[in-house]
Amino acid sequence: MKILFIHQNFPAQFKHLAPALVRQGHCVDILTLARNKMAARSEINTHTYVVERGSTPAIHPWISDMETKVIRAEAAFRAALKLREGGYVPDLVIAHPGWGEAMFIKEVWPFTKLAIYCEFFYKSVGADVGFDLEFSKGDEDIACRLRLKNLNSFAHFDIADAAISPTHWQAGTYPEEFRRKISVIHDGIDTRELTRSRSPTIYFTDLNGNKVTLTRDSEIISFVNRNLEPYRGYHIFMRCLPKLLAARPNMRVIIIGGDNVSYGGRPNPAIFGNRSWKQIFIDEVRPLISDTQWARIHFLGNLSYEQYKAILSLSSVHVYLTYPFVLSWSLLEAMSLGCSVVASDTGPLKEVINDNENGLLVNFFDIDRIIDAVLRLLADRALSKNIANAARKTIVEHYDLRDVCLPKQLGWVNTLLYDAR
Repeated sequence: MKILFIHQNFPAQFKHLAPALVRQGHCVDILTLARNKMAARSEINTHTYVVERGSTPAIHPWISDMETKVIRAEAAFRAALKLREGGYVPDLVIAHPGWGEAMFIKEVWPFTKLAIYCEFFYKSVGADVGFDLEFSKGDEDIACRLRLKNLNSFAHFDIADAAISPTHWQAGTYPEEFRRKISVIHDGIDTRELTRSRSPTIYFTDLNGNKVTLTRDSEIISFVNRNLEPYRGYHIFMRCLPKLLAARPNMRVIIIGGDNVSYGGRPNPAIFGNRSWKQIFIDEVRPLISDTQWARIHFLGNLSYEQYKAILSLSSVHVYLTYPFVLSWSLLEAMSLGCSVVASDTGPLKEVINDNENGLLVNFFDIDRIIDAVLRLLADRALSKNIANAARKTIVEHYDLRDVCLPKQLGWVNTLLYDAR
């Protein structure tokens, strides 16, 4: 059967599913943004679309997002027309609708089934928006903008035959009338690859040029964001460090992540100047931390996957904080690597972590409780080991790529293909 994946940054969530479908004997093609350097795969036919214009200058800011998605949807539409003109008709299209690309795909292939990846539906109440009052004051028009932002999702709801979402909490953000089409299946964690490293020692140089050696005897607190920003609790974590460093004189803090933003907005230059979120909270806590203590904090930026795994394999306690938003792969990867996790009690974490069993859940804003939870795990090695083992067990049993998630994903796809015949 012919399957077309559409994603501007392929493979993304389809990294394992697409090759698995090839191994099953399906003919797999992808349609992706022309500048995507990661798309090429020898076993998959790659097609690209080109965005030839930007958004209209001075367009009303509330509809700028929708115009951007329509521009991209048109580009994907015209690329799909060329495929059709060449005789290509897929049996199934699987797309991430977040960038609008599949909005007009049924105008090209009206009888082809369309399945979409439902990552998150924006809400003005009950999720990320308004959760952190420190950064949401004076934003009275957010509900209006989100309502228009969701027009893209509704445009895909009208044409989608099925959907998939990685967690029940994320699926639950969608309108009730669409949820019946959503199958909840996580992307999957490769627990065979993500297992504790046997290497007793690792060496690295942090962003300040400091050479660091870590061993299994090192006391390491790890924190990972794609980019260091409030959405993933970077500000809260930084505010924990003065007391943590004072309480544990041998503790090292490893912070992995970039200086940009992935989800939330950029800092308001009228308030923060041209500083990044990373620098803003360094500047806030630095006067509370001595030079000797500061030397035990290591910012590593973005690492290779192998470096990332090696460091988490030695982590004593991993801290994961997030607004109520999409679940990060990094949390599940840390649990698979046998980390003892302190995490915020925000959705969808309570779907994965049972407090005091496979992790410790704390209020996102309660700095003292976060500190206490970290210190508790550092002081009680038996508790930490039990929680780490339970964390690993949770991921193996419920989120393993090969034995759990990928078979379910393939079953979902093949059911759609069978129904498409």
